[in-house]
Amino acid sequence: MSDPAAPPAVPPAAEGQQSPLVVNVQYVKDLSFENPNAPNSLALRQQPQIAVNVNVNARPLADHTFEVQLIISAEAKQEDRVAFVVELTYAGVFTLNGVAEEHVRPVLLIECPRLLFPFARAILAEATRDGGFPPLSLQPIDFAQLFRQQLAQQGQQAGQA
Repeated sequence: MSDPAAPPAVPPAAEGQQSPLVVNVQYVKDLSFENPNAPNSLALRQQPQIAVNVNVNARPLADHTFEVQLIISAEAKQEDRVAFVVELTYAGVFTLNGVAEEHVRPVLLIECPRLLFPFARAILAEATRDGGFPPLSLQPIDFAQLFRQQLAQQGQQAGQA
């Protein structure tokens, strides 16, 4: 049984055909690193508690072309003091060719961020390392599960309206 929230499998493009998903460009849209209690925060006495928040946004740019933003923020605390705060908006411009209308949203909110994530992960690891901390190593993210949660939340909000 297939998962209704998962995008359909995208077969490889045959010779002469356009790929159904094209990555036109990807880029850092916004990056912020704060180390408010330096240099005291750099003397790690214990492993900091790190809270990570992930969000995905998509917006149309032109026919079949969309900007997808992967927004990741992390805050590390030692005891009651902030060790660091890092925020990254990593984006890509994607063109969808021949993707059925009912599959556009899942492709944009599941497959596109899945392609962007390894690059965003590396940027965050480098930013925290350059800030004097061990590299932040994010675990893989299940974007299909995030998409299902978003659908459920929207359903609850629609039910309350």
